[in-house]
Amino acid sequence: MSISIYDFSRPPIAVALSIVCDYEIKNRKVNIPDEPLILVSNHLSWFDIPLLGIAIPRRISFMAKKEYFHSPVHAFLLRLYGSFTVDRGSVDRTAFDQAAKALQDGRALGIFPEGTRSRTLQLQQGKLGAAFIALRSNPVILPVGISGTEKIRQKYEGKKRLFYRPKVTVNIGQPFRLPPVNGKPGRADLTKSTETIMRQIADLLPEDYRGVYRHNGH
Repeated sequence: MSISIYDFSRPPIAVALSIVCDYEIKNRKVNIPDEPLILVSNHLSWFDIPLLGIAIPRRISFMAKKEYFHSPVHAFLLRLYGSFTVDRGSVDRTAFDQAAKALQDGRALGIFPEGTRSRTLQLQQGKLGAAFIALRSNPVILPVGISGTEKIRQKYEGKKRLFYRPKVTVNIGQPFRLPPVNGKPGRADLTKSTETIMRQIADLLPEDYRGVYRHNGH
C-alpha cells in the first residue's frame, strides 16, 4: 500500500465522520515515537477503525476479525489500508507472522484486545494475543479509550433523527512498554501483561464503560 493513499484518505474520512458524529480527540499531541508500535483500544463499533485512523498520525495496520471481510465494503477498505484478518477461533500463526512483519517494517499495529466488538458496551476480558505479540518484540504500546461510537448506528436504524450527531470521544493515553520476562513467556506472564494492557485502556474510559475493569485499581 502506498502511504500517499492512506494520507490522502484522512481529510475526506475526517469530514465524513464529522457528519455522522461530533467527535473529540483528546491528547492528540501525545508524543508517539516513530518506532514499532502496537495501538490497543476497546471496540464498540466498526467506526472505531476510521476514527483511530484519523486520530493517530502513524499508519495503522489493523488485525481485523475475518468476519469483517464478509462485507465487500469493509473488505475493500481494510485491504486498502494494509489490514489483515485473524481467526479468533484458533491460534492463527499466519496473522501473528503478519503482525510481526508489520512491526519489523516500523508500522503501527492496531489490535482490539477484547477480540470483538463489545455487545454490552462494557470493556470485556482481554484476550492474550496483544500481550503475546508485544512480549515477542518489545514494541511501544499506545492505549486508547473510545466512547460513543455505539450510538452512531442508532441514527441509521431510525431510532434517532436524521441530523443526530452523537458525542464520540477518542482518548489517547501515554505510550508504555511491558516489563520484560525471562525466556519464553508463559501463560502467567501473558495473563499479567494482558491485565496491564487492559487497565491502561480502562483508565482512558468513562467509568460506565470499564466493565470487568471498573472497580480494582492498579
